[in-house]
Amino acid sequence: MKISNTKLTPVDIEARKKLDFKAGDTIRVWSKIKDEKGKFRLQAFEGIVLARKHGTEIGATFTVRKVASGVGVERIFPIYSPMIDKIEIVKRSRARRSKLYYIRTKAVKDIRRKMRSVVPQAEGKAEAEEAVAVEI
Repeated sequence: MKISNTKLTPVDIEARKKLDFKAGDTIRVWSKIKDEKGKFRLQAFEGIVLARKHGTEIGATFTVRKVASGVGVERIFPIYSPMIDKIEIVKRSRARRSKLYYIRTKAVKDIRRKMRSVVPQAEGKAEAEEAVAVEI
């Protein structure tokens, strides 16, 4: 019986298994995007890892969150997907939990706090005009 060396997937599974990132780390995922012409280009998605699920098995996934233009964006990537070109670890950080889903609500609370501190422009202009009128 002859064993063939046929690859079932273009992904280097051993290299992906050795990737040591966990929840709380900041990573940059380079994914392949198909253009209109049929060519592939690379697009980076950089953010915080919220969760890593299913260990190192074939169906393993990880969730990455970033804030783009004031809106939170989350993407779930399969670790062994052939559409992922490479995964770079930008920054390592220590988290006390394995799933950081609470960051979603924490970010919303921070934004609401900032929104409360902002004074609407209409009220600010009216007060400024009254102060000028009193001085004259």
